Amino acid sequence: MTLPIDYQDASQGTFDMAVIRFRDPNQHDRLGSLVLNPGGPGVSGIKYALEAQYVIDPDVLDRYDIVGFDPRGIGESSPIHCLSDAQQDASFSSDAKPDNQEEFTTLINDAQTFATSCAAQTDHLASFTTTNTARDMEALRIALGDKKLNYMGFSYGTYLGTVYAQYFPETVGRFVLDGAIDPTMSAYDQNVVQAKGFDNALTNFMNHCLKRATCPLPKTVNAQFFVDFLAKLAQAPLTSKESPNRPVTQSLVVTGMASALYDNQSGWPQLRIAFEEAIDGDGTTFLQLADSYSGRNSDGTYIDNQNDANIVIECLDWYQTRSNIDIQTFAADFAAAAPVFGPYIAYSGVACNALNDVVDNHEVGSDQNTVRISKTATPVLVIGTTQDPATPYAWAQGLARYIAGSRLITLNGEGHTGYGRGSVCTDTAVDTYLVSGELPAKNLVCTH
Repeated sequence: MTLPIDYQDASQGTFDMAVIRFRDPNQHDRLGSLVLNPGGPGVSGIKYALEAQYVIDPDVLDRYDIVGFDPRGIGESSPIHCLSDAQQDASFSSDAKPDNQEEFTTLINDAQTFATSCAAQTDHLASFTTTNTARDMEALRIALGDKKLNYMGFSYGTYLGTVYAQYFPETVGRFVLDGAIDPTMSAYDQNVVQAKGFDNALTNFMNHCLKRATCPLPKTVNAQFFVDFLAKLAQAPLTSKESPNRPVTQSLVVTGMASALYDNQSGWPQLRIAFEEAIDGDGTTFLQLADSYSGRNSDGTYIDNQNDANIVIECLDWYQTRSNIDIQTFAADFAAAAPVFGPYIAYSGVACNALNDVVDNHEVGSDQNTVRISKTATPVLVIGTTQDPATPYAWAQGLARYIAGSRLITLNGEGHTGYGRGSVCTDTAVDTYLVSGELPAKNLVCTH
């Protein structure tokens, strides 16, 4: 599809948005299109749609065309470009938790290099907002010929769905928002809550591990163990048997830990192996986890531009109001709230400050939304998992309050998002809603 770069200023020109649609040849009683967004921001909706048969229930696939699109700035849709593959490697390996003024200055300089590179390599950088992507999604609905937009959004995709519902409430169809983001929270509060979420998930992993005879963690393990473990890596990184020329730095290990905590079923066993190896100075599994999270291939290339796009879009959406000095000052509060992950997440706003210096006139008035969605054409279904580290459960509660008339499914369990993760209760409620339009009579609580 060819769409406006700026919906208020046609003179800015157009861009091409990549879209894919699958229609089952055996489809019956067609309900329309079901548009998917897997999150990020930065993850390709086209790649996700190609995996729909492994994600979406067959009864739903029988009734809908499955539609995926790469949002503007992502994948095949006029992608944002900032860093080369080698620069990406350096960025993920670099010290994300400055312990002195010299390291903090380096962090600021790296952020400025990133922002300058984004502006130099990407035209119309200010246009890559979720607000504009929501407008693109309305144009997609019209092109598909659907009277209403049926939509499944995961993680960041819930925010995209929320913004769409704010702008186009009268064309909201059957909406599933899973792994919800609370739009009323400031960027600062989001970061604090997320840091707590990852620390809580790490504690849950730790307690689960200690019940196993083969757990590599010491019996006296607590949060301080992980803090001390990471501090040692700042002085002496681990090595990798598979990539002996890549030091497994403190920041890579933090990324690997976070990656494993997204999914207790597959991630926790890998995290046990990673800690078992680390005792002998081997960071092979930690590096594999980090590379999986960042989309790095074994040959040193990255699968797409998701890392560049993630930073740029988040910074455009959630305006950074704190100065770098404020960020440095409040880092202690992050460490107090979440001793393990807090000191790293605390400095995420530095990149946004650098981008603010090179991007003018982007469409953001504050760092949070406050106008509640009072009515949508179709009631919305929100899902929150109680131990979700990336989008903590409180955010799903907040989004359910924000969208009047919505229903909340609470999944008691671990991991990120709820649909398709082994809960028959959750999956049945979602599939019934998508096929028949029938919502649970009241907010629903499910277990795995």
